[in-house]
Amino acid sequence: MIDPLLALAFAVHSNKGVYALLLGSGVSRSAGIPTGWEVVEDLIRKLAVLKGEQCEPDPAAWYRATFGEDPDYSTLLDNIARSPAERSQLLRSYFEPTEDEVERGLKVPSQAHKAIAELVVGGYVRVIVTVNFDRLIETALEAAGVTPTVISTPDAAVGAVPLMHARCTVIKLHGDYLDSRIKNTAKELASYDKRIDRLLDEILDQFGLVVSGWSAEWDHALRAAVERCKSRRYTTFWTVKGDVGEAAKRLIDLRQAEVIPTEDADSFFSAVAEKVAALEDVARPHPLSAKVAVATLKRYLENPGQRIRLHDFMMDEVERVLAQSSDRLLSPHDEYSDEELQRRVRKYEAAVESLLTLMATGCSWETGENEGVWVKCLQRLGDPEGPRAGKEIWLNLRYYPLLLATYAAGIAALNSRRYVVARRLLTETRVRIRDEDHVLAEQLNTWSVMDGRAAQTLPGLERHYTALSDHLFEVLRDPLRETVARQADFEESFDCFEYLLALVYSDLKADKKYIGAPLGSFVWRYGYEPERSVIHKLDREIKGLGPNLPLLQAGFFGGSLDRLSAAKGRVDQLVHASSWR
Repeated sequence: MIDPLLALAFAVHSNKGVYALLLGSGVSRSAGIPTGWEVVEDLIRKLAVLKGEQCEPDPAAWYRATFGEDPDYSTLLDNIARSPAERSQLLRSYFEPTEDEVERGLKVPSQAHKAIAELVVGGYVRVIVTVNFDRLIETALEAAGVTPTVISTPDAAVGAVPLMHARCTVIKLHGDYLDSRIKNTAKELASYDKRIDRLLDEILDQFGLVVSGWSAEWDHALRAAVERCKSRRYTTFWTVKGDVGEAAKRLIDLRQAEVIPTEDADSFFSAVAEKVAALEDVARPHPLSAKVAVATLKRYLENPGQRIRLHDFMMDEVERVLAQSSDRLLSPHDEYSDEELQRRVRKYEAAVESLLTLMATGCSWETGENEGVWVKCLQRLGDPEGPRAGKEIWLNLRYYPLLLATYAAGIAALNSRRYVVARRLLTETRVRIRDEDHVLAEQLNTWSVMDGRAAQTLPGLERHYTALSDHLFEVLRDPLRETVARQADFEESFDCFEYLLALVYSDLKADKKYIGAPLGSFVWRYGYEPERSVIHKLDREIKGLGPNLPLLQAGFFGGSLDRLSAAKGRVDQLVHASSWR
């Protein structure tokens, strides 16, 4: 039987973003954050000091002898600190490190938190549910360059970006220790606000689950949420150390969970991250070959006398991509299944990865001498050899490498303000589809490559409105990391490219009275902060620069502000009609 840890690594790797983490106090244990019972024992010691008595060596026994009942975390906290605000202040010392603790590496992110952050950066984990009050997971994520959406109150659950669209969401079921509304007592833990319950139901129904460091003994409302979820869409993996408590055992049996014995959260999450990274390495070209290829390209770009070598070098890489994704390997006549779609997508992505980095590098540094090379690369990708008959979904998917390469080149060009390069790519590149020549921007987009229903079958995209666009955002991040280093710049350039593609598409279709345009992630990304969206950014640039807008100066829309404004009006109307849904 396969090791459940290996099964988990395979599941997380092949179902990107599908698995949510459920973290208990055990995950923060190695960081020096005390468990609930350790807090109880410490509070008993403080209570004994106030009474002028000695409770050692067994604080719990002293408490029973003194008060005639077993010590209980909830009861003790409720008696010592009557209000939520008082409890919050009392608990600060257990979660905030002193200078000495920082020097000793205590109450700072552990190996487990850092490994989880790696999985988030790789796009493998998007949702983290925790019963912990500490901020270690948020700190680890921010150190890795990810600013998570944090939901620690019912109000935040209502106003947050939808789970399927956020890069990472951390749900702190019991609150944050700095918030006076934290949940500690049995009464507070007995039930959740209905808004939190709805969010939990959505997660437990739509995501797989990896449970670590949670005993399930005290959290009655969370236990009830797990019990009422009937879906078994994805496997539940549950880590255990030593004997399993009755509450956890019932939930494990109910979810038919895969049990993974482990020593601690640090070793478990480190192992998962390492194995997922190993699987990713298998699917990718050797990193050294990609680095050598980029270094070679840069040498050609620096020397104008190497134009022929640059051309041949890039065309050889394009031919390699076409050979690795040919109809001989991916027949257009095969029967459709969601699994086959996912296999083909992975195959195309592995084949084109080095080319994406090369296209991004070339278009980022292009000075005007080699623009035709990048156009020719796209044109060759847009004319794959093979039969013109077969299942429509496979025939359309042939152009997925072209779509990826177009996005990589366009995003890099916009990020480097190479607007003329971007214009030539979108409006001068001609591709042959169904034995007819088309301008690339008029024919190629996420719609034409994969219909919405098929895109939603990709792992983690089940309810995404812009499923393939969201997938491209994750796939393209690593190949463009050298040319677009900052996450914020990548996000802005990605949205600018998709918005520009929609505008050019609308402009090209204007005389045909075609209603529609390919909308992407920019539609929803700043739903709660519309002033940050690319739509409003272009509004401000048009108002400030008018006909001197760099896009117009580069020849987009024939240099006409009227054509741009007309296309923008049509696309913005579509965005408005789509975003309210």
